[in-house]
Amino acid sequence: MSGFSHIPVLLEEVLTHLAPSQGETHLDGTFGGGGYAAAILARGATLWAIDRDPDAIARGATLAAAYPGRLHLIQGGFGDMLTLLQARGVAQLDGVVLDLGVSSYQIDDPARGFSFRHDGPLDMRMGRDGPSAADLVASLPEAELADTLYQLGEERLSRRIAGAIVRARAQAPITTTQQLADVIRAVVPKDKSGHDPATRSFQALRIRVNDELGQIERALAQATQLLAPGGRLVVVAFHSLEDRLVKRFMTEATGRTPSPSRHDPRGLLLRETAEFRLLTARAVKPGRSEEAANPRSRSARLRAMQRLEAA
Repeated sequence: MSGFSHIPVLLEEVLTHLAPSQGETHLDGTFGGGGYAAAILARGATLWAIDRDPDAIARGATLAAAYPGRLHLIQGGFGDMLTLLQARGVAQLDGVVLDLGVSSYQIDDPARGFSFRHDGPLDMRMGRDGPSAADLVASLPEAELADTLYQLGEERLSRRIAGAIVRARAQAPITTTQQLADVIRAVVPKDKSGHDPATRSFQALRIRVNDELGQIERALAQATQLLAPGGRLVVVAFHSLEDRLVKRFMTEATGRTPSPSRHDPRGLLLRETAEFRLLTARAVKPGRSEEAANPRSRSARLRAMQRLEAA
């Protein structure tokens, strides 16, 4: 783990449900700081690791050197894992792990523009391509901006914030995290939770800039195509939008959707036999000791499922 300061969330629980072992091949779809990767490699598995951030791939060189021939780094989005792996001759995996949270490296670097706690350029891109948060703030119509804040940030005061942003940008471009946070704080009162008034809006913009929900949907579907019989999918989510997607996907994949009403004609159709079984009856959460040691872990939720062995 030398050279990696990132604290992986729910590490022991991830290893328990992923169960990597000697000779297996796994995928870490969100390499980030390399915390999960180092632990999987220590178990003897070969690992493919994907990250959109070229900085993360560069940091991984140290870990790759420590495990020659067993860590393969790929720059790209985990929502393209099927194409990325097939292009490299990988058709099946014994396990896939996805940590859907933003890397601590990204949050703590003011130059990346993810956090309102440090002033920096209003960027938020996990990679280096596509429009930045500043581009969206400058160009989105007021109604679309309000919808984005409401749908992706679950911000109840989205219309008020969107109006304030439109008025502010008419006076001067909003190009830094501090500028945007100040605009939001001026119209949103502090609540009892103690969360900064800009929290939900920053989340919404980040999700849209990086198409995070679309990436998750594609990644979940592609992971099931790649998993070999007995293979496991482990996902750690950090907010309700992510967790609902994962929960719904795993519920459907494991055949746990409720049966239609007896008055519903769909009840006459034969239900498909599930190809997966759920490994987590409910979301696994960090314990108090982990929350105390790593406050960023508090919102983490782990869910896992396993492809059934071939009949």
